[in-house]
Amino acid sequence: MLGGFRVITPMMKAYALTGVIAVFLAGFAACGDRRVQPPPFNADRSFRYLEEQVAFGPRVPGSTASARCRDYFYRHFAGLGLAIDSQAFAYFDPYSATELRLVNVIAKFESASKDAQRLVLMAHYDSRPRAEYASDSSLRETPIDGANDGASAVAVLMELANMLAEQAAPCHIDLVLSDGEDWGKPGDNANYLLGSRQFARSGIRDKYRFGVVIDMIGDRDQWIYREGFSERFHKDLNDMVWSTAARLGVETFIDSIRDSVLDDHLSLCAAGVPAVNIIDFDYIYWHTEFDTPDKCSAEALANVGRVLAEIVYNPSLWPTK
Repeated sequence: MLGGFRVITPMMKAYALTGVIAVFLAGFAACGDRRVQPPPFNADRSFRYLEEQVAFGPRVPGSTASARCRDYFYRHFAGLGLAIDSQAFAYFDPYSATELRLVNVIAKFESASKDAQRLVLMAHYDSRPRAEYASDSSLRETPIDGANDGASAVAVLMELANMLAEQAAPCHIDLVLSDGEDWGKPGDNANYLLGSRQFARSGIRDKYRFGVVIDMIGDRDQWIYREGFSERFHKDLNDMVWSTAARLGVETFIDSIRDSVLDDHLSLCAAGVPAVNIIDFDYIYWHTEFDTPDKCSAEALANVGRVLAEIVYNPSLWPTK
């Protein structure tokens, strides 16, 4: 800068021209971007769905609260015009030596697009029948409210159903609310994932392009890392999820691996459906009496809902087969 005037050199002119070309090309690329803008995710309404689930009481499999909450799901999805399938099954409970009745809820969105592929999005709606990490030892055999561990992910899928009713997606989508995911006692892995295992036995191989399981995503202090099994088995799907989050500016998706988690996605993978898990496992109220709505936030639900919506409305983001 000399005497208040900027000196423009030939090299600076070259840089300026390069910058103009770059901006032009970026604008051209943006104009050619065929990605569909999903409807806005209504975070407040989704959070209300979380609260309404918790208001039924602990949704322990076989309980009255579980049945009433399930009726609430039926009303919600039927009111949006989605077809509903109840996948009821019996399970012999080794803890009580009695037969346990469980029910998966499957809401089906059918696309009008020709040659549309089908996705499965899953969340468990049951809440844990025991709070083994309760600070009050007298509560360790007491069912938990499951605001984050159960209700948060279901609330996201309920709101996604609203979005599908408002604006059709170019793919078929099965929204699966699984029962009995959290039934087992610590270390007894055979008695977890009951609903997703039953669903996996229903002939799902080659039925779905891929699946995404969401769980424990409502934490106010949300930090979602890549889940280890998902990264090992289906890194391409993980890449899709985290690149989408980055493009949307969702900063709570951290692009590194933290935990490998036993969750419903493993049932899908075992049945031949590529699937990944979106889970925030850094939740200090996990399996305690404090897993209540005040520990969750509408913003956290929206972070995950926006990423899911972007994926289902834009098959161009999907990895190649």
